[in-house]
Amino acid sequence: MTDLTAAAPAPLRAWPYWLTLTFVPLVILAIAEGGWTILLIPAYGWVLMPLLDTVAGKNLGNPDINTPDSELFWFRLLTWIWFPIEFCLVFGAIWALTHSTGYSGWETFGIMFGIGVTTGTVGIVYSHELMHKSAKFERNLGDLLLAMVLYGHFRTEHLLVHHPHVGTSRDTVTARYNEGFLRYFPRVLRQGFGSAWRAEKAMLARRGMGPWHPSNPIFKYLALQAGVLALAYWIGGWAGLGLFALQAFIAVWQLELTNYVEHYGLTRKYLGDGKYEPVRAHHSWDSAHRVSGLLLINLQRHADHHLHPMRRFPLLQIYDEAEAPHLPTGYPPMTSMAMIPPLWRRYFNPRVRDWRRRYYPEITDWTPYKTLDFPPPE
Repeated sequence: MTDLTAAAPAPLRAWPYWLTLTFVPLVILAIAEGGWTILLIPAYGWVLMPLLDTVAGKNLGNPDINTPDSELFWFRLLTWIWFPIEFCLVFGAIWALTHSTGYSGWETFGIMFGIGVTTGTVGIVYSHELMHKSAKFERNLGDLLLAMVLYGHFRTEHLLVHHPHVGTSRDTVTARYNEGFLRYFPRVLRQGFGSAWRAEKAMLARRGMGPWHPSNPIFKYLALQAGVLALAYWIGGWAGLGLFALQAFIAVWQLELTNYVEHYGLTRKYLGDGKYEPVRAHHSWDSAHRVSGLLLINLQRHADHHLHPMRRFPLLQIYDEAEAPHLPTGYPPMTSMAMIPPLWRRYFNPRVRDWRRRYYPEITDWTPYKTLDFPPPE
């Protein structure tokens, strides 16, 4: 990570994180040239980044958490400018693919797949950063980015359900021990919207309002999604709608692969009477790998994010392995492994069992925790 206390000008301190913008020329090249250039997008994120992680190693340094927001402008700007860039990439691709006969079916699929990798790897990660901020401008940008992948309810689900209930049965996206991704993914897709709706309903009830009150943000999410779908249809008809939905699905698949890895098998101790211990650093898998950390704007410093969810990405801390379990690599190789459940379980279940022995030696029967069965989900 860039040293925020260094004397270098602010733009130079922030520039390594602008690595994410290198997806843009790759998408443009794929649209312009087609053919083998389409493969550069997934190869960049899934092959080159892990190789660079291997060469560059880990960044175990921690920035000054007291760095004022005024010194973080160039870091924040990166997250602000991505929505118009993504908007142009997605709808520009839809226009090109539906107004030209020069693309084969596989090229069309490959281009939108690559764009989905981009909107998932960059767009959703940036929306995650923005949704955690108090400024309305930033939250609105986060909502627009989620609308671009038809996943607006993720903001409610993430803020009102995941953060307070991570590692318990109430959290949809905590991957249960021994739960393969191919079971996890449809479960999350099936349960996520309902979980978000119930969370907003409960929030409104505490304010004396019903779930159909106009202030329910679910309606905003749906309106934004209807707007982008209408634009996709206006540009490319039914084909445009299908292409938009394809990139959205790929982006959400990327998001949920990341969610799966971040907390797989990690559970908070049940205290009885429907209560769990507070969230601690060891309830998230951390990673200090340098290059993927830049690409994902420090999302991999996940333990600190759960302890300090409002903290801006350049200030997130990495914890010692005695405090938080570390992944052996950055997220890209881990999410790839998660797509092969037998391999994942063979490699990762022993790590979860080691985690249990390290942090909870007093618990001898982990059977209930395997499905997080207590207390029952509300």
